[in-house]
Amino acid sequence: MKKKFVSVLTIGALTASVLAGCSGGEEEKTSGGKEVLKIWSFTDELKEPIKKFEEKNGVKVELTIVPIADYPTKLKPALESGVGAPDIFTGEIAFLKQWVDAGYWANLSEKPFNAGEVKDDYIPYVYDMGKDKDGNVRALSWQTTPGGVYYKRSIAKKVLGTDDPKEIGAMMNSMDGVFEVAEKMKGKGYKMFPDEGSIRWFAQGNEPQAWVNDKQELVVTEDKKNYMDYAKELRTKQYTALAPEWSPSWFAGMDKPVKVKENGKETETEIFSYVLPTWGLHSVLKENAKKSAGDWAVTSGPSPYFWGGTWLGVYKDSKKQKLAYDFVKMMTQDEEFLTDWAKETGDVLAYKPVTDKIKTDFKDEFLGGQNNYEFFLDQADKITPGIVTKYDQQLDTLYGASVMEYVQGKKSKDEALAEFYKKVKNAYPDVKVPE
Repeated sequence: MKKKFVSVLTIGALTASVLAGCSGGEEEKTSGGKEVLKIWSFTDELKEPIKKFEEKNGVKVELTIVPIADYPTKLKPALESGVGAPDIFTGEIAFLKQWVDAGYWANLSEKPFNAGEVKDDYIPYVYDMGKDKDGNVRALSWQTTPGGVYYKRSIAKKVLGTDDPKEIGAMMNSMDGVFEVAEKMKGKGYKMFPDEGSIRWFAQGNEPQAWVNDKQELVVTEDKKNYMDYAKELRTKQYTALAPEWSPSWFAGMDKPVKVKENGKETETEIFSYVLPTWGLHSVLKENAKKSAGDWAVTSGPSPYFWGGTWLGVYKDSKKQKLAYDFVKMMTQDEEFLTDWAKETGDVLAYKPVTDKIKTDFKDEFLGGQNNYEFFLDQADKITPGIVTKYDQQLDTLYGASVMEYVQGKKSKDEALAEFYKKVKNAYPDVKVPE
């Protein structure tokens, strides 16, 4: 998934598809004598692959791009009614687990798709994410989106005596290590992170568990509770630039000093590192750190994590399922296409038959010539499958709000946790929360 800050709904394509679905119950089958395949997505990632698919198969593909905020509400009625429904649609990590169990995607484990036969060819967590509660494959992804800690080499050399990713990663292989580095950064006038939320990805620790277990119980591990204290310590010890994620100052800090008001005084400071996934390199850092290009590197934090991703599957009632799955296969299993795609975009693939062949060939000049491809593939293999639930997006938001209440001194830790439990119960009455 590429993080998109502006998305465009192709009104014409949407209207055309709806009208086609309403015209006597028959969908338009051809365009200029070519068979028409309809795809809905929340991102423009598929534009170039669609061109290649059209050329290869002699068909016409209509792509409808809907802003991510509106995507589920616009797509669901079409899928339920079949009116104007696409033959293929994508799913984003935030709502993926709800959709694989909703029955909208065809069962790709069955004939003629037989997606179960390619299980061992994929990064385990990526393949697992596309399965429903019964273990059937409903969606596949071409990419893996593990994360790391991107840092400025020049600052690392000044403060830590080295800019080598492996050495920096060894320094930060625990939260205690992260704070030791943060203290050194502070001593030289730098900020470790833009904000406290930067470390939320490490809140799971090395033994991650799902927010809700198979007994419908809310699981708040000691690692998640400890995250509250770590975030508080970052604020108390002034290790961050107080630049919230996606804010103007958050972006600005990637390329220049930012102003921070502390102890009644305003000072300028540079931010040492950003915690971002694979797509953060191309869609965030490279877009906002033009002056510092070449001065960056990426390394591991205290624990592996992933952020985002795009899955796609075939609509269960599509009349063109074979053609639709041909596109899915091209995106997720075609070795020639995926090899070219990886080299053109830098997208880190989930399909091992390709990554095993190409992973040693990558160097990114933005990262000082580092092979980030091998690094991210190694991180992806360490991610625990099966920990994502349909509750995650909402619970992450609620927990983050409670953590900030504690960080800002508005509530004690116990009060913040109690408030979190209360909000979870209100949002999900079926989930059992701690007493």
